[in-house]
Amino acid sequence: MSLFNQQQIKIYNTLSGEKEIFQPIADGYVGLYVCGPTVYSNVHLGNVRTFMSFDMIFRYLKHLGYKVRYVRNITDAGHLENDGDIGEDKITKKARLEAIEPMEIVQRYTVDFHNVLNTFNFLPPSIEPTATGHIIEQIELIQSIIDNGFAYIVNGSVYFDVHKYNESNEYGILSKRKLEDLIHNTRALDGQSDKKNPQDFALWKKAEPTHIMRWPSPWSDGFPGWHLECTAMSTKYLGDYFDIHGGGMDLKFPHHECEIAQNQAAKGQAPVKYWMHANMLELNGARMSKSTGNYINPAELLSGDNDIMSKAYNPSVIRFFMMQASYRSVLDLTDDGLAAAEKGFHRFMDAIGLIDKLKTSSSSSFNIAEWKQKCYDAMNDDFNTPILIATLFEGVKFINQVKDGSASITSDDLELLKETIKTFVFDVLGLVNISKESTGSDKLSGAVEILIKLRKEARLNKDFALSDKIRDELAEAGIQLNDSREGTTFTF
Repeated sequence: MSLFNQQQIKIYNTLSGEKEIFQPIADGYVGLYVCGPTVYSNVHLGNVRTFMSFDMIFRYLKHLGYKVRYVRNITDAGHLENDGDIGEDKITKKARLEAIEPMEIVQRYTVDFHNVLNTFNFLPPSIEPTATGHIIEQIELIQSIIDNGFAYIVNGSVYFDVHKYNESNEYGILSKRKLEDLIHNTRALDGQSDKKNPQDFALWKKAEPTHIMRWPSPWSDGFPGWHLECTAMSTKYLGDYFDIHGGGMDLKFPHHECEIAQNQAAKGQAPVKYWMHANMLELNGARMSKSTGNYINPAELLSGDNDIMSKAYNPSVIRFFMMQASYRSVLDLTDDGLAAAEKGFHRFMDAIGLIDKLKTSSSSSFNIAEWKQKCYDAMNDDFNTPILIATLFEGVKFINQVKDGSASITSDDLELLKETIKTFVFDVLGLVNISKESTGSDKLSGAVEILIKLRKEARLNKDFALSDKIRDELAEAGIQLNDSREGTTFTF
């Protein structure tokens, strides 16, 4: 029997505003679509957090035995500067500034995107389609919307008629915004726009003579609207109605709202059963922004080459830090938070390193089977990784107690413990067991070992004041000594 028949997941559905029991459309199969990056610059750390959240969800669904088709697109055309209908395509603008071809920009930053995600131990999606590779599908989708009376053509551009759509559907069903409120809060058109109403959005834009990226269509040489590409690619690979659509909270409106409207207008049905949104990543309590200088990119965080953090942090430590918050919570990235996560991460890995050295007994003083189910219960509750980590630390405490002789474990429970740790720490959370030398140094470790020997000599000479001083000053430096029958170990 597959694990998904034994474990019942609840997912917070943005569409309903409630946690719902997850019941996939086809038993045993999950269709998952996540909005990918626009490849005109290096990937933003906030985007990394979003993609990491869905990597964790993908991992857990696969662990439960679901056959998951995970589609994450690459936006390589048709994305205007203000994510609306005016301005300049971001890729075209970057290509013009650097005097190179737009697809060189696309290639450079697609490679960067993949390199960064590989560094953080992401699983690749099942399919990674590009917008430029699906122009035909987008043109066909636009024609269906026109044929159904929900779009109009003006001067070679095609616009979605939001007001007409709202007569028979609900525009704002996802974001809980009312069209009347949007009208009230929108400035009047200045007479230079081709749109009937400010709320209408572009399905196809006629390219200006200077616009480099363009394709032929029945209406003009031009390019597709940003919202359109995700509707075309998600439904091509997952069907007109699929299980989960994910993305950042900032995409809920207008991007995902427009996706719903486009699918409803073209195919007569909503596209998605469960909408999931990952929340934002802040830096030192404020919004990340290049313009204000409150910004750090993944490479700077990993290398330590920045003026914000005190040191470099390993990718697995950063991943562990991000997993300590719910994907639906705002997460504040701070030096103190990362330093604390680093200590916790090493406590984790130190305990895991002890498992194979534990001595077994005829009985267990800790209910491993119950603890294992608590780990599943945490993940089943809308992928609650902070509760999962807290539960795993109960296992860490028990491992140390067995090592110190204050607790016992049977050989069968030891195997169950090892299996559970592997499943949730490495397979689901996606952490990698790194040595302390990856974040510390061999020289520092050697110096601590010398101090441990000096402390041992002081205790043998009954110089407890010196012994305590060594322990306390190491603790102030962030190095914890752990005394046991086998000797003294340390953690950073």
